[in-house]
Amino acid sequence: MATPFPVSVLDLAPVVTGETPAMALRNSLDLVRHAEEWGYTRYWVAEHHNMPAVASTTPPVLIAHLADATSRIRVGSGGVMLPNHPPLVVAEQFGMLEALHPGRIDLGIGRAPGTDPNTAKALRREAGTLTVDEFPDQLMDLMSFFTGDFPEDHPYRQIRAVTALDNMPDFWLLGSSGYSAQVAGILGIPFAFAHHFSSQNTLPAMELYRERFQASPRLSEPYAMVCANVICADTDERSEWLSQPSRLHFARIRQGLSLPFPSPEEVAETTTDADRRFMAEHTGSYIVGDPERVRRELEDLMRAAGAQELMITTTTHAHADRLHSFELLARTFGLTD
Repeated sequence: MATPFPVSVLDLAPVVTGETPAMALRNSLDLVRHAEEWGYTRYWVAEHHNMPAVASTTPPVLIAHLADATSRIRVGSGGVMLPNHPPLVVAEQFGMLEALHPGRIDLGIGRAPGTDPNTAKALRREAGTLTVDEFPDQLMDLMSFFTGDFPEDHPYRQIRAVTALDNMPDFWLLGSSGYSAQVAGILGIPFAFAHHFSSQNTLPAMELYRERFQASPRLSEPYAMVCANVICADTDERSEWLSQPSRLHFARIRQGLSLPFPSPEEVAETTTDADRRFMAEHTGSYIVGDPERVRRELEDLMRAAGAQELMITTTTHAHADRLHSFELLARTFGLTD
């Protein structure tokens, strides 16, 4: 039975022990081709910096390669971190991508820098970041570069983002808190929530988005997507084994540690009791199991969140296990023909 909602992929291009970033990026090219074949709707890539386990640092460059390697699946950013980039640059990049791949590009925008403070300073060449008050203005500038619709007295009114005009991709606001949910609602744009690392805020944020939503020329009703951390295998036992590296890696990030993505064997040999307690505390939102169990839990999440789309992020040490997880989910959700 086909799923009643679109299902998509979020990829961080994970760099695992024993491999290089170049190998991780080739794995992303392989996965996007399979995701298109298996019927997934979107394929988004993240923006993170100074993280040895993540090769997805520059979404526009990676998106260009992924879109060129496919023909139907939508490709986009999950997301571009706006504090790191001038809105004009983002508009020109994604306008060009949309011009080259019309009707297939998504622009997901995030408010966090996606890195540590010192790296954020290196990206922006200044110590500050966008304040809560500045972010909506930057977001409106970005959108206006696509439409050319600046106010009469705006200092950017005479600037033409040549590749962006008439080439606006599908626009999403990403978030992990109530703040982004409210901004998305007030602006009347689709909202994607990061349940995979902020599960305690999912339901309140989704409710805030619906409460604050105002219809816009882009969207007449609230439209939301939720992203879940999923590992699926043929059995519950196998999926739990495969999930241990991801759980430990996430726990390490929460502890301020940035290390390569470990193998299940490394986890079994090196994990301490303190690590296991931290993993249990911080990865309880992971959805792990055989296909029917995973499908059931994801459908429960979608009902609770009231979301219209589902996005899945899966990280395993072996690329073949990640492929198998997405293939199993495509079959159980009826995405394949």
